[in-house]
Amino acid sequence: MKMKELKILYLYPDILELYGDYGNIQVLRYRLEQRGFQAIIEPYSIGDTPPDFKSYDLIFAGGGADQEQGILAQDLIQYKDAIQEAIKNGVFFLLICGAYQLFGQYYKGVEGEKIPGLEIFDYYTEAISDRKKRCIGNIIIEVNLNGKMTKVIGFENHGGQTFNSNTPFGTVLSGNGNKFGDTQEGFFLNNVIATYLHGPLLAKNPELSDYIIQYCLNRKYQENITLAPLNDDFENKCRQQLL
Repeated sequence: MKMKELKILYLYPDILELYGDYGNIQVLRYRLEQRGFQAIIEPYSIGDTPPDFKSYDLIFAGGGADQEQGILAQDLIQYKDAIQEAIKNGVFFLLICGAYQLFGQYYKGVEGEKIPGLEIFDYYTEAISDRKKRCIGNIIIEVNLNGKMTKVIGFENHGGQTFNSNTPFGTVLSGNGNKFGDTQEGFFLNNVIATYLHGPLLAKNPELSDYIIQYCLNRKYQENITLAPLNDDFENKCRQQLL
């Protein structure tokens, strides 16, 4: 019997990789393999063969500084229609920080330069003029995962202020969120999680990791697969300390 698998596309690993974002890929692989599933990780960056976005189960992109975003935005825009089709088909997208911003209308930098986004979602981001003023530090948000309220922990460091996120990822319990002193953080739409939380996000939040894995497996195999529990004692002790 063939081993069940998830096919994961890792966008721009050489450009978008701040604050341990690659750790999210490592966590997904580990939690899949511990349960007897195979994780197929395929990277894509500028100059590579164009990916077939809809053929993947999960697409991940991490964070990057303004300069990196400006470079890859020109490459990413050519795939706008293919990405929209993949989202409509239910492919799961996990977007961190810079990638979160690029899927919106635009990102306006400190000097007023505007980086066009994919315009897939209605939100937009504008950086404040003072480079020293940033939303930075540990952050806790409360997220509804299939009807269960879960505390999600991460680290934020962004000067950009994101507006018009009508379906936020979670409610801020500690930290800033989409902008200074905001009560909401990120963007959440069925098969899309876009967030400022680094750290890496999934290493600190096993329940969130399994939520994504469960979604992807159920969508692919249509079997209502139940995930075998893993020993998360160490992770949960770390979470308690952070909380």
